[in-house]
Amino acid sequence: MLERLQTALTAAARDHTPVTVAALARTARVSRTFLYQNQQARAVIEQATRTTRPHPGVSSSASRAQPAWKERALNAADALTQAQREIRTQRTRIAELLGKIRDLEHDLPEGSLQRIVTENTTLKQHVRQLTQDNQQIQERLTSARQNNRFMDKRIADLEAQLVPYLTTPPPRF
Repeated sequence: MLERLQTALTAAARDHTPVTVAALARTARVSRTFLYQNQQARAVIEQATRTTRPHPGVSSSASRAQPAWKERALNAADALTQAQREIRTQRTRIAELLGKIRDLEHDLPEGSLQRIVTENTTLKQHVRQLTQDNQQIQERLTSARQNNRFMDKRIADLEAQLVPYLTTPPPRF
């Protein structure tokens, strides 16, 4: 277990990852309790954290993190510029569409808007009624087809019952 712990500490130092008990326990495949209660394990962890801590005045972690932050800031600035461009494009499109709507409203004579709204409502009611009628006709058609299948079966049964009488010659008197 101590060897696995030492291997995990070496990997953490090589990858410049922070040394935490939870991360070490996962990487070394040992329990946290072992890391807290075993004196040798605690000593190895303390020694590793002492050697990996930067000396005062030397900011190695800050110097490694700075390029990442610069890159993130540049990416954020690019994303912001792109978002602003897209917003401008959408605002222009909305303005064009609103202008078309206004033009169409001005072309309508007085009172025709109310007439169009009324006609639209009437047409919607008519469509609803036709949809209901269509559904009823579909149900009737389904029922008629079922009745037809039943009658076909009944006729076939009756024909099957008549076959012996039709194939034998009539008796002679």
